[in-house]
Amino acid sequence: MAAKIGVLIVKFPSNPNTVKVSMTRDQWRKEAPLFFFDSRESLVIPKSRNSDLKRSFDEIKNNIYTYFGKTKISLGKNYGWLTNPSTNYKYQLEHWSKIKDLSKEAGDIKYVWEKARFSFLYDLIRYDYHFEEDCASLVFKEIDSFIDHNPINLGPNYKCSQEISLRILNWTFALYYYRNSEELSEERFNKIMNCIYWQLHHVYHNIHFSRIAVRNNHALTETLMLFLSGLLFPFLPNVSKWSKKGKKWFEEEIAYQIYKDGTFLQFSMNYHRVAIQLLTWGIRLAEIHKERFDLTVYDRAKKSLHYLWTCHDQKSGRLPNYGANDGALFFKLTDDDYRIYTSQINDLSAVLHHEVSKQDESQLWYGIDNCRIKSPVQDRLASFPMGGHYVINDDSAKTFVKCARYKDRPGHADNLHLDIWLNGHNYIWDTGSYKYNTTEEYGGFFEQCFGHNTVSVGSKDQMLRGSRFIWNYWTKKANATLTEKEDDFEFDGEYTGFPELGNKIVHNRRVIKTKKKNEWVIRDTLKNANNHVSQQYWHFNPKTYDQIHVHCEDGNGKILNPKIEEKWCSNYYGEIEPSIRYTYFSKTGFKTIIKIK
Repeated sequence: MAAKIGVLIVKFPSNPNTVKVSMTRDQWRKEAPLFFFDSRESLVIPKSRNSDLKRSFDEIKNNIYTYFGKTKISLGKNYGWLTNPSTNYKYQLEHWSKIKDLSKEAGDIKYVWEKARFSFLYDLIRYDYHFEEDCASLVFKEIDSFIDHNPINLGPNYKCSQEISLRILNWTFALYYYRNSEELSEERFNKIMNCIYWQLHHVYHNIHFSRIAVRNNHALTETLMLFLSGLLFPFLPNVSKWSKKGKKWFEEEIAYQIYKDGTFLQFSMNYHRVAIQLLTWGIRLAEIHKERFDLTVYDRAKKSLHYLWTCHDQKSGRLPNYGANDGALFFKLTDDDYRIYTSQINDLSAVLHHEVSKQDESQLWYGIDNCRIKSPVQDRLASFPMGGHYVINDDSAKTFVKCARYKDRPGHADNLHLDIWLNGHNYIWDTGSYKYNTTEEYGGFFEQCFGHNTVSVGSKDQMLRGSRFIWNYWTKKANATLTEKEDDFEFDGEYTGFPELGNKIVHNRRVIKTKKKNEWVIRDTLKNANNHVSQQYWHFNPKTYDQIHVHCEDGNGKILNPKIEEKWCSNYYGEIEPSIRYTYFSKTGFKTIIKIK
């Protein structure tokens, strides 16, 4: 390990020479490569002075930041970028390779990274634009502060190349917006460009970690950043080579990570939004620069849109709280709540098709206007077998069921989980993720069977839980069908699981949704369960709990009474709210009737 760290210290120098930038600030102002817009002065977005944006600005001005789309944390005037505000642990300013990924004392490192990715700049920039109050000084002071407190390759903010990539993208947005500002002096321009270069250097020389060891949204972000480096910073050394490789790698990652049916290998709505935001940036900037990706990129982008629109609740703008949800919303260009996905879906639709379900401010920031207003028609039945997702859309009722066999790493043991939405409300819901680095009680609950609306056998999981983020004995045998009949829609799915109890236990779930009625009949059958007691779990939204009626019988018709507990739901990363859980017990399976008033 010491030898490896030694190699990394040489490969990623902490006191590198200042890079020579072959373009002055004044030249850049006149000849900067094309971006979504030229500068603050060129924008023609309708002004909108709303209280939410004003509140966000006031909070940032007073050193209060929004973490993961929800949590407000006051960092004080002298925050030095190295302290975890949830634990007050301060990291040492040592080479990034020496910093541990996990530490009980340090807590969740995402709390350090959150401000340092600079997504908060969008609130400042949008406030500047709409309220016509110059925020350039505040924006550049934040960037200066980061550079001063985070020397190249030292400290926790160089630990993750994705975070570095996002920081560059967000700084770039600010640089173009304040292109003509007096606050952007020659000295400051060179200082920022030097830091951008060495951060790009870090991403390029560490890219194989995300492409080989991780291969998820991290690889998408990093390879895209390398590609865009050649479009946006051609005056920096080496970026031509990095950009060519980045484009090739990005195309490979999109083809690998987004399945042919439009689902995403991380089995997460939140991470799929990360992917479509990156596609929006990549495809739009490529178009502006007369570049084209491989056709597969456009195909998978279109398939992603179809999948997400199918799962999208049209009234609330939300998607099921399905899979890992770490609060990632990199480029927030509206005042919508973090859980509302509409504008990000519309942004990609605007880029690909020049049409949206409604015009959002965000499309104008990407330089796209006059889109056709066209609401996609949602399929009544939609099957996405590669991702294992099945959707029934019946008027205002949405039924979402998971039934997957895995060729890529699963996140949660949630096969045959059932989500029910009605009139914009998530009545029977997925409980989310909470935190990646937390107690065993919380970590286990949100990842395992009993945190989802499914069944366990002998209180065991569908797969064998390993160390952090790891499941062993992935589910390999699973299949499902959706059919429409005269009076109802029917889902029929099953998988083989529960390796701790053998290798032949099959859980079959049939879901019958009565047409035009808010009624669901769920039949759970366990084969080869060898007389083990099975547990059926239901998690209810407390806000709509009094409108739900549940009747459950075992396989012999005996009425079952639930164990009723107050558990948890995490609709936002790092936040917990109450959730009501019913648990039914049976050796002969379950027949459950759910009615919603």
